[in-house]
Amino acid sequence: MDGFAPWTALLAEDGRVVGWGGLNTDPEAPEWGGEVAYFFSPSVWGRGRASELVQASLIHAFQDLGLSRVGAFSRPDNVASIRVLAKAGFSRVRFLRSLERDEFEITGRRWQGGSR
Repeated sequence: MDGFAPWTALLAEDGRVVGWGGLNTDPEAPEWGGEVAYFFSPSVWGRGRASELVQASLIHAFQDLGLSRVGAFSRPDNVASIRVLAKAGFSRVRFLRSLERDEFEITGRRWQGGSR
């Protein structure tokens, strides 16, 4: 047990489920360690929900759980997702051809250093 799992994202005003996300460990690839992931309904895109969820995930990862690193993945053409990760302080590590995704990471030290 690693102390985390994805959350369900609800709209405060009506309790409607609009997505999910947070920290997780891919059961098919646990060697990647803790990752942040998110999915939101297009009805709430552009309203800061993903950024809010990523920030909450990083607080949980670094302050509550004491993780040293959090990873993330995004398709190279998903400009909005890449922007969310960059805004949170993630750095691109490399393109993984096998996943057809870019790998990103942030360390606890970098996050504490002002990326919030």
